[in-house]
Amino acid sequence: MKSICLIIGAGAGIGGHVGKRFAREGYHVVLCRRSDADGLETLVKEIEGDGGSVEGRLLNIVDENAIEGLVLDIEKNTGPIEVVVHNIGAQIGNRRLTDTPLKTFELGWRLSCFSLFRLAYAVLPIMAERGKGTLLVTSSTASRRGNAGQHSHAAAMGGRRMLCQSLNAEFASQNVHVAHIIIDGAVDAPDTLGKMLGTEAFERLRQEIGREDGLMLPEHIADTYFHIAHQHRSVWTHELDLRSFSDEAWWNHAVSVKF
Repeated sequence: MKSICLIIGAGAGIGGHVGKRFAREGYHVVLCRRSDADGLETLVKEIEGDGGSVEGRLLNIVDENAIEGLVLDIEKNTGPIEVVVHNIGAQIGNRRLTDTPLKTFELGWRLSCFSLFRLAYAVLPIMAERGKGTLLVTSSTASRRGNAGQHSHAAAMGGRRMLCQSLNAEFASQNVHVAHIIIDGAVDAPDTLGKMLGTEAFERLRQEIGREDGLMLPEHIADTYFHIAHQHRSVWTHELDLRSFSDEAWWNHAVSVKF
């Protein structure tokens, strides 16, 4: 029976490339995304074309029992989940405090933080009972620093980071590895950055910065995810930040102060 890698949030960027990386190493990959069945099918066919074992599922993580039912179905009908990747963003755009409705703020939390809690609640006890497993959590600079207009996003991501630390405190001794991975920069991902900027602006950015000179390349981010999932437990990575060589780290950016 093949080992299973479950990816929640499998678009054409980080999630899709992590799926390709694990499939190349012999995993059966379960790719989940909220919408765009055509895009999901394209990704599945690409992995199958490379000889990988894969299936795709549409999943709305805010639906009641969606995550929990998915985990139980895979465990019962497909096989044991060895690695699970939580790759869900919660970016709702820059909004002033008074332009952020309560439901919008709450949605950011439900997408980013509560969905991770539900996923962990469903899968980590199963991993602990088996005595092994890995949860990889994609995060962002906002988990370490808030900015104007980012009330919902920063609060949700900060909560995600603390949740990862709490999960590690409980499950590391049971040989379950939880890693919080901070993506500190712009990723060359048409499904995320591309949609935020629009197709034309995204392509201009690609031309101006270049795929080898600034944008973070998801196929290489995927290499890091695979490495972390296979570390010896004497040297587990619990938190890691990734950025392009040409970017300043988040803590070195100049901050303007207005009096």
